[in-house]
Amino acid sequence: MKKYKTFLFDLNGTMINDMHYHINAWHKLLNGMGASISLEETKLQCYGKNHELLDRIFPGRFTEEEKQVISVEKEKAYQEGFKPHLKLLDGLDSFLENTYKDNIKMAIGSAAIMMNVDFVLDGLELRKYFSAIVSADDVNISKPDPETFLKCADRLNVLPAECLVFEDSPKGTESAKNAGMDCVAITTMHVPEEFDNSNIIRFAADFTGDLYEFITRS
Repeated sequence: MKKYKTFLFDLNGTMINDMHYHINAWHKLLNGMGASISLEETKLQCYGKNHELLDRIFPGRFTEEEKQVISVEKEKAYQEGFKPHLKLLDGLDSFLENTYKDNIKMAIGSAAIMMNVDFVLDGLELRKYFSAIVSADDVNISKPDPETFLKCADRLNVLPAECLVFEDSPKGTESAKNAGMDCVAITTMHVPEEFDNSNIIRFAADFTGDLYEFITRS
């Protein structure tokens, strides 16, 4: 097993099991704007930046200012629905604490906008664990482009090959692969057969069991 210097975490679906709330918020909002989109298709479209999703569903319909207003409206609906259920995936609290005590650097690399990153970090008091945060606001091209994770590595001053990514989506693991990084796939929303697993060292439902020992053993 390779010795990793840093752990890079996606946020939604990886640290918290909230993707159903994002999907439901988008599904209601998109159909309210006339999309006639199914819940399953909405799930397939839930990747990348909010503006990119709107462009895929409604090509050329909205200005950048309008997309920003819609994005905030969607995130407020998501936060209202998910806030009573806000908690880390099982085992992640001790996983983060063990990583922190072992002086392994950590960063968040997420397609979420900062208001959602802040919602989680402040709501669960997690800021001390993360030396860098790269959100949708910090990149030009979102996952599966490698920019998000490469910026994390740059801000932590490490090589891409020294990073281990934790992701829950096929687009996210592809982003890690494109960045030259190994990955742990968290199966909150997708089964192993949905991933191109050439850079995936392990599948896990959550952070319990021997996952930390498996990753950090020499």
